[in-house]
Amino acid sequence: MEQAHIRQAPGRTLVILGVGTLAFVLAQTTVIPALGEMQSELGASASGIAWMVTAYLLVASIATPIFGKLGDMFGKERFLAISLTLFAVGSVVCAFADSLGLMIVGRGLQGLGGGVLPLSFGIIRDEFPANKVPTAIALLGAISAIGSGIGLPLGGVLVDGPGYHWIFIVAAAMGVLATITTIKFVPESPIRTPGRVDYVGAGILGVGLTALLIAISRGAEWGWGSAQTLGLIAAGLVVLVAFGVFEARHKAPLVNMKTLARRPVLTTNISTFLIGSAMIATFVLVPQLAQLPDGGEGAGFGLSATQAGLLLAPGSLLSLLIAPFVGKAGERFGSKPPFFVGCLVVGAALAGMAFAHGSPAMVIVWSALMFAGVGIAFASIPNLIVNAVDAKETGEAIGVNTIIRNVGSAVGAQIAGVIIASHVIATGVEDSGFTLAFVLSAVGALVAAASVLLIPGRRGAVLTPASSPR
Repeated sequence: MEQAHIRQAPGRTLVILGVGTLAFVLAQTTVIPALGEMQSELGASASGIAWMVTAYLLVASIATPIFGKLGDMFGKERFLAISLTLFAVGSVVCAFADSLGLMIVGRGLQGLGGGVLPLSFGIIRDEFPANKVPTAIALLGAISAIGSGIGLPLGGVLVDGPGYHWIFIVAAAMGVLATITTIKFVPESPIRTPGRVDYVGAGILGVGLTALLIAISRGAEWGWGSAQTLGLIAAGLVVLVAFGVFEARHKAPLVNMKTLARRPVLTTNISTFLIGSAMIATFVLVPQLAQLPDGGEGAGFGLSATQAGLLLAPGSLLSLLIAPFVGKAGERFGSKPPFFVGCLVVGAALAGMAFAHGSPAMVIVWSALMFAGVGIAFASIPNLIVNAVDAKETGEAIGVNTIIRNVGSAVGAQIAGVIIASHVIATGVEDSGFTLAFVLSAVGALVAAASVLLIPGRRGAVLTPASSPR
């Protein structure tokens, strides 16, 4: 009776899952406003401090499918609690780190929190009433998207106020809260998928992603045409292809290549990469534009880190408010139409930003519109993936989609950074640099919209445990 009662409280479970998801995604961006101060205090080089970001992304990308697989095999609630615990421990390590090496270790432990995404989506699918699944997944998808926007102003406030250590103290508090409430209130799913973890495949995936992410993060410093950059990109791609071949022949693969090759999954992942690459430009460009000195030949508003981040805050709230309506629309029409609309809205907002970013007010307007599109798109993506796979494949399918989104974001951020770096002048950055970067991002969003058209139409209602193949 007690277990049945717990399963009738999806709202409480969603709040708990939302806190854990928000803690993880905030950790991706709250550190960005603090990188300069951390580099100075820790005595690190620019390339050394870049590992703060790379280590987190790398570990998260590898941990995501592994935790998804372990959750499918041994229990999603159990491994969600483990993932959140490791994230909280990593946050504490970062909060008290007094060296770059220890900070990178802490960030790597935080990256192990990547399991929260596939596990949370899997719990929703397993536990929620069928009529609540699309909206709940849409809300969680929107939270995972808006965290990037909330993280920048939050990081700026903490850096300008009590100091960057509080970024990790806040993360640790959220991680502990999410862990305790998960153990106490989130029901354990009865669905299990017998198997074993493909650690060899995980190692191959780790090597490929490491080479690729290092090349992407250091390409601007080394030169995109340098032997180091091109060599690492080539090596990473070769290893990832080898990973695909290995997994296709493995009896218990980490990632089922047959599932990944299904047209609904493959096309959704392609669209995710494109829209992730396009939307990240706003998170990179707007704070930089806002903090450049006002006046002279370059662009800039002369704002503080806190003020710059707050330009994105209204849009983050709008994105979350839209998510429930996206879920309802997905129930009636499928998630493909809102995904398409979201990409178009992002493209329109970025195009508007390209040619009308002369004042903070205009940037707020276009950013809000862009976030609305991002909220629509990222509230739709998880439902498309979940509806395209069996219940036993939810964890690994969401895990791969998350990796692709991370890589897309890394590529988009580097493209924006290269464009801005090529337009630096004595008084700042030429306004034409921001215009070009926003235009290219808008084109990327429109290409993403075109790719959404390749996704097959709805395949019926979202599968529930009762109706899914075991």
